[in-house]
Amino acid sequence: MTPLRQRMLDAMTVRGLAERTKDCYVEAVARLARHYHRSPDLLNPAEVEAYLLHLVKDRKLSYSSVNQAASGSRFLFETVLGRASDAAHLRPPMAKVPQKQPELLAREEIARLFACCSHPVYRTTLQTIYATGLRISEACALRVDDIDSAPDRMCVRVNAGKGGADRYSILSPSLLALLRQYSQTYAPQRTSGRWLFANANGTTCVNIEAVQRAYQAARHCAGIVKLGGTHTLRHCFATHLLEGGVDLYTISRLLGHGHISTTSRYLHLISPQFRAPKDIDPLDLLAGLPKL
Repeated sequence: MTPLRQRMLDAMTVRGLAERTKDCYVEAVARLARHYHRSPDLLNPAEVEAYLLHLVKDRKLSYSSVNQAASGSRFLFETVLGRASDAAHLRPPMAKVPQKQPELLAREEIARLFACCSHPVYRTTLQTIYATGLRISEACALRVDDIDSAPDRMCVRVNAGKGGADRYSILSPSLLALLRQYSQTYAPQRTSGRWLFANANGTTCVNIEAVQRAYQAARHCAGIVKLGGTHTLRHCFATHLLEGGVDLYTISRLLGHGHISTTSRYLHLISPQFRAPKDIDPLDLLAGLPKL
């Protein structure tokens, strides 16, 4: 590891950045250095801007990937190298990410997906994501003590979720039964860190990428053509709660959103059959109108 990379990692650790953010920033800066075959501290803002343009025009990368590269470069220049004037050239306006609506899975498709995931650890992790609305990183990091099955509690504790915030999500009786059945075989309380979902050696939590691969394999096996990854299960959790009559504020707290406006996007995903009163046919409304 180069001294510059270590300085960047230390700076991100001091500022409490999430592990995935650290990895993304470090990798973005490393790609920048490989592109120019020079250490990134020897580059100037014009070269970074040219690199970002290259990502858009030549590499055809998504705007979210370009924004990630810009954010990592800006952190390096401003925070690590102390070159605030250079970092100013990399500030917003950054590319706006198109707001695409996710493709939700029908309940029958979710059941098929779980049935096609043969690995018990991965399957139970995916079921937990859908039943609680947790992000995949939050679900993989769960420990045995995070499951509170007391009758007057029935909740799942999320420690240091996105933004470092703690919160609680729901623990349904069905999920609790699945977790108890799972624990009889895998005894997660015996792992070194009491991980609920541990790796094969029991030394750390289950690998996020492994769960994502298991999701994609199960999706193909189930014949599901809709795109998306494990985050689709979180979208389905929120939308299905809305369709079940749960209010938007409660769902926002369960998801760990900072603003309810973020949660309101799910209002657009509700199936039309849940929006209109039951047994209403628009053609029936025309029946009583005078004939033209």
